[in-house]
Amino acid sequence: MFPDYSAISSTQWIVIVTAVLSCFAFSAWTIWDTWKRTFGSTQEKMLWIQICIFVPILGSLAYLALGRKRGSTQE
Repeated sequence: MFPDYSAISSTQWIVIVTAVLSCFAFSAWTIWDTWKRTFGSTQEKMLWIQICIFVPILGSLAYLALGRKRGSTQE
């Protein structure tokens, strides 16, 4: 009924946890960066934040490739 996780070694657990935390940190950073920037409209900013939340890795990569250039830093 439940999977047997005892077959996974401690090194494999470290790799899995590191990969998950790295993906989470990358997505959190792109959301934070989006929040700090000024865009042409509030809807555009909210759209990028929603994309980064609902499609974490691909949305974050899309934001870095396309959206980051569109926003300017707040001063």
